[in-house]
Amino acid sequence: MLAWLQLCRLAAVFTATADIFLGYLLTHGDGIESWNEFGLLLGSSSCLYLAGMVFNDVFDREIDARERPKRPIPSGRVSVRAATSLGVLLVATGLFFSAAAGSQSLVVAGLLTACVFLYDGLLKSTIVGPFVMGSCRFLNVILGASAAPVVWSMPQLAVAAGLGTYILGVTWFARHEAATSRRAHLIGAMAAVNLGLVILIGFALNWRDVLQRSWNTSLALSFIGVVINRRMVMAIAEPVPAKVQAAIRTMLLSLVMLDASLVFFVQPDRNYAILVALLLIPATLLGKLLAIT
Repeated sequence: MLAWLQLCRLAAVFTATADIFLGYLLTHGDGIESWNEFGLLLGSSSCLYLAGMVFNDVFDREIDARERPKRPIPSGRVSVRAATSLGVLLVATGLFFSAAAGSQSLVVAGLLTACVFLYDGLLKSTIVGPFVMGSCRFLNVILGASAAPVVWSMPQLAVAAGLGTYILGVTWFARHEAATSRRAHLIGAMAAVNLGLVILIGFALNWRDVLQRSWNTSLALSFIGVVINRRMVMAIAEPVPAKVQAAIRTMLLSLVMLDASLVFFVQPDRNYAILVALLLIPATLLGKLLAIT
């Protein structure tokens, strides 16, 4: 069971569910109107995220055999056939859930699935790989917003763009995490991460006339940014795998708090922001047992 959980990177799935909360609550000012619809979107996102993790290891099995021999597939604890079957099942289930939520959700989930396979199977090691992974996060937020009458509109596009840019930077930062990273690449990735944070802070400062909440949210996002940048600076100073992976872990887990801060901004009911923030607990606890990168 541990091998299967490691294969799926279960600890990281809570960052995807936080995105669904954010996308849905950005487009539903009165909160969650249909828990059934919301649950389908949550299930779709979770399945597609876990499938992406599984197929990542399926496609990378030869590289992992050299660089990460303890991972489930190269170590022989999970066979390639079994992993592929699980991945296919997760994709099918994710698309089924999105179809049950509505045609708009199915379209977004289909685009998300395409990006997952493009990244895992073809483009991961190319220059456009981080952009494709950023697109996955962008579409995951949009999937949460896909229950709205109008999907491709503000404010969800601005927030999705900010988080997508952030993940572009995280992916770039993680490109050589198994070996000593190049400082120039890490510095470029750090710039992309901070650009994503600036987009989110700009959204908080300029959307709607709620000045007090705008400043509170901007301060929260800035504080999270300080924590993230501290980790990135430490990794740049000493770009060994342990330092780089610690920075990546911080950046990924911080997604939950970024989403919670934005939910606090757009939703008068503070319970939703608390609920999203609580996702950090299982993510952190499982992250101590299961690698998230």
